[in-house]
Amino acid sequence: MEKNVLSLVLAGIVTSAFFTSLVSLVKYVADPNNTLPSIVYWLMGSFNESRYTDVIYILLPLLTVGIIIFKMRYVINILSLGEEEASSMGVNVNFSRWVILLSTAILIAASVSVSGIIGWVGLIIPHFARMIVGSNHGKLIPISMFIGAIYLILVDVFARTVSYGEIPIGVITAIFGAPIFAWLLYKSQLRGWRHD
Repeated sequence: MEKNVLSLVLAGIVTSAFFTSLVSLVKYVADPNNTLPSIVYWLMGSFNESRYTDVIYILLPLLTVGIIIFKMRYVINILSLGEEEASSMGVNVNFSRWVILLSTAILIAASVSVSGIIGWVGLIIPHFARMIVGSNHGKLIPISMFIGAIYLILVDVFARTVSYGEIPIGVITAIFGAPIFAWLLYKSQLRGWRHD
């Protein structure tokens, strides 16, 4: 299990480095007067350039994979018990895992295509939702979506009102998200030490 996790982490690092270099290449060849500022602003994440037509374009993939993930909520509950337990309950672990990963990737890609990179939301909000409703994904998925939407609206209002120019949302979520995630990590480690 540890080998699989290590391989997954290393694969993530390699993939991230490769695509970061591609983004750097695009920034390098982009027109510095018109295109480059748009790319930089998109990389910081913002709703400033988003339009209602963008929502129409991403609505079908979001609804499709959102329904798939919600339909698999009980499978996700079983998978959280571990591979052996899930297999003993009749779950096809590899197939289910790939469906969930691909669906999540499509959700993220569709969202990022219209708003840019807004980090830390997917790390912080589910933790708070879990504190409210527990680990049952039947409740956790819709509550996470609801809290995440409210959080982004509040951050967007803050970004538009705190200064004369709109601050990119991704910058604000990173400023808030990093210390909150560190606190959540500390709390989970503290809980683990107490159980030991």
